[in-house]
Amino acid sequence: MTGLRLIVGLGNPGPEHLRTRHNAGFWFVDALAEKLGGRFGLESKLFGETCKVEIADQSVWLLKPATFMNLSGKSVAAALHYWKIEPEQALLAHDELDLSPGTARLKFDGGHGGQNGLRDTMRLLGHGGFHRLRVGIGHPGHKDKVTGWVLGRPGKDDEAMILRAIDDAIDVLPLAVAGDFSEAMKRLHTPKA
Repeated sequence: MTGLRLIVGLGNPGPEHLRTRHNAGFWFVDALAEKLGGRFGLESKLFGETCKVEIADQSVWLLKPATFMNLSGKSVAAALHYWKIEPEQALLAHDELDLSPGTARLKFDGGHGGQNGLRDTMRLLGHGGFHRLRVGIGHPGHKDKVTGWVLGRPGKDDEAMILRAIDDAIDVLPLAVAGDFSEAMKRLHTPKA
């Protein structure tokens, strides 16, 4: 399987959304860019902010859509088309209600699970044949509380656990970029002793 050429963080633009749970995808690409010395710049034709980094001796584009979450697909589809990247060479990082904070999981294909950024991307691509990094944010316990939960900021302990999961995911990223997804998944999904 080919490796990754595009890593997209899903989130909502604007300072009021910066540290919300729903922006866990942005947290991930921001942490990655910071670690690798990448600087985001606005790319209006791709409806987002981009930067290029080197991972495992490969050039990889990072993208943060400047659209709102439910329109993320517009930016993702534009970037895939512009850079001539196949969907299976893309990784979309997003918040995941069904995983607890401190957990991150890699996955290929599947449904959108109610995640609006994935839903819009799948609507525009016509399929879900891309990689996902699911960053756990936990569940508020009742579906009526979900909107306030995802758009709210996590407490200090949850935030620390989310950031730790992001670091764990960054640690296995070179394997995924090189195309060794099974080893990346094994390392990320195996609990640390």
